[in-house]
Amino acid sequence: MTTPRRGGRGRARTGDPAAPAPVLHEGDLASGDTPAGWSAEQSVAPSVRAAAAWSWRFLLIAAATAAGLWVVGFFKVIVVSVAIALLLTVLLAPVARFLAARLRFPRGLAAITSVLLLLAVVTGLVVLAGRSIASGFGDLYDQASQGVDEALQWLSDGPLGLSTNQLDDLVEQGRDQISQNASTLVSGALSVTTTVGHVAAGALIALFCTFFFLLDGRTIWTWLVGLLPISVRERVHQAGRRGIVTLSGYTRTQILVAFVDATGIGIGAAVLGVPLAVPLATLVFVGSFIPIVGAIATGAVAVLVALVAQGPVVALLMLGVVLLVQQIEGHVLQPFLMGHAVSLHPVAVLLVVAAGSLAAGIVGALFAVPIAAVLNTVLLYLHGHDKFPELGTDDHVTLRPPGAFGRRRLGGRGRVRPGGDDAAAGLEPGGARGAGGARRGPDEQTAGS
Repeated sequence: MTTPRRGGRGRARTGDPAAPAPVLHEGDLASGDTPAGWSAEQSVAPSVRAAAAWSWRFLLIAAATAAGLWVVGFFKVIVVSVAIALLLTVLLAPVARFLAARLRFPRGLAAITSVLLLLAVVTGLVVLAGRSIASGFGDLYDQASQGVDEALQWLSDGPLGLSTNQLDDLVEQGRDQISQNASTLVSGALSVTTTVGHVAAGALIALFCTFFFLLDGRTIWTWLVGLLPISVRERVHQAGRRGIVTLSGYTRTQILVAFVDATGIGIGAAVLGVPLAVPLATLVFVGSFIPIVGAIATGAVAVLVALVAQGPVVALLMLGVVLLVQQIEGHVLQPFLMGHAVSLHPVAVLLVVAAGSLAAGIVGALFAVPIAAVLNTVLLYLHGHDKFPELGTDDHVTLRPPGAFGRRRLGGRGRVRPGGDDAAAGLEPGGARGAGGARRGPDEQTAGS
């Protein structure tokens, strides 16, 4: 059998027989010598080539992820504000729909009324907790001072047998340390002032974004999806709908769980006579939004306040109340409510919270679970598993008609057609729907008109 051979002018001609392909024998690569006719690439074992291909792709993904996290960290005030606004939006959306559908409020009025109702609730909680702190902090300070005196007395008369001079020396050393670190304290106070400014700016951005998400959320989402290729817009839209359902379920369930925790610990503190019961309940409510870690931290604060104010016996009773509430949360509320809302295993929740706290501190721990839950829902849908089949696919994203460049690239065709797998899918003369049946909005004009 002969193979074509090209002459000097590039024409194929029959001639010499084809050289046989080199055959790989066991031990050819192990000897370290490249067999005759083999390239350097062929001398590398297939497993090594596959590992190298995976490695450089993984390194590129890791580098892109690190760059994205750096950008998020640089704009953390804006990113966190928008994330909080999204959580508030899914929480207030039913209120806005109720005001618009039942009370016939215009969309703008329904959105601003929902935001004002949220501000009223938050202000009421802050005022209630502030008044309780103002009325009970003096008693707590006196009780804490008395507890410190008793501790000093025990150090003097107890088994340690410290003399009064030794205790005075310890107190004096503490004062010296404070005076020597005065500059550090001042810089810390300045950083706190900067943080307060960032928090105020972030709160304004969050409220502003919440209002416009309630008012024009669909328009904003349509614009974002419109940045993607036409062939994937419909799938991304349907995946986004399911992600919003997951986020809504997480937010409402977490509020219910936090309310149960705060009510249980607040009532327990009030029954045991622990001061600052209302502020402690408010702290538990806020801390419960950080799964696992928040409940432990806020419960420890409640036990510490009971220890300072009422002594070790009441502190042990308060510890029993905290453990009882956390057991109810962990064995009743979390499996039945939160497990259904986010569909994440407790081990996954723990690891996600730990990773979020290591990456971004308290903010990372707060947003780790909802981000993981939404990503889980979206990725499962994109891979063929629909967690919410009852949503259906009748809600389609509005497609923008192509611009002049798109019409030239597609041969002058300027209308949207359904389906298609090629790059030009979604455009044909006379059509009215996009990929997956996406409808054009009523206010959109046909391309080319």
